[in-house]
Amino acid sequence: MIKLRLKRFGKKREVSYRIVAMRGTSRRDGRPLEELGFYNPRTDETRLDVPAIVKRLQEGAQPTETVRSILQKAKVFEQVNV
Repeated sequence: MIKLRLKRFGKKREVSYRIVAMRGTSRRDGRPLEELGFYNPRTDETRLDVPAIVKRLQEGAQPTETVRSILQKAKVFEQVNV
């Protein structure tokens, strides 16, 4: 199964994340299938590749809880059902 999850980047205590599509059995910082966005929890900055995310969700990718909340704030799920 393909999952949309966060991949950790940055130094200690200065963490940021990339939103990536990965196989469910891959480790957290392993090689992604595709990079779909960026999330910085310190500044609450989010950059998303919305068409690619919508495509992955329509193919059956499952977002993790944290990624799901980020996508809901960006109203991405409204575009999936169209």
